[in-house]
Amino acid sequence: MDSKSLSHTRWKCQCHIVFIPKYRKKKLFGQLKLDVREILATLCRYKGVEIIEGAVCADHVHMCVSIPPKISVSNFMGYLKGKSTLMIYDRHPEQQSKWNKAFWARGYYVATVGNVTEDAIKKYIQEQSEESRKEESEGAAF
Repeated sequence: MDSKSLSHTRWKCQCHIVFIPKYRKKKLFGQLKLDVREILATLCRYKGVEIIEGAVCADHVHMCVSIPPKISVSNFMGYLKGKSTLMIYDRHPEQQSKWNKAFWARGYYVATVGNVTEDAIKKYIQEQSEESRKEESEGAAF
């Protein structure tokens, strides 16, 4: 089991996240691409988020990350996109528009990555409820 742990929690929370620059402009290349990769890795390290796999493409970023359960995906993405924008503009002031301060588009795509299918989870839950009914009928207590 390749799970991680906090003080009282064992966890394996992996997400596939995709996000894009504002207006999906193809601007992530050259030195900016390298800087974005470094900035995202640094920010993830600060929050204790492990990057399992990632790719910075010309007009979008793919990341497969392992996020601790104490951080919600939306809070993490707000942090990641907000802080990375400031760090990108520090290194590349020419990217900043005087009318619009956003580097990244507002939305993002996220999907959980798991090693258990939906059918397996349904079956497990049904089995648990059947065991619960058996114990109730037998008068078992814990």
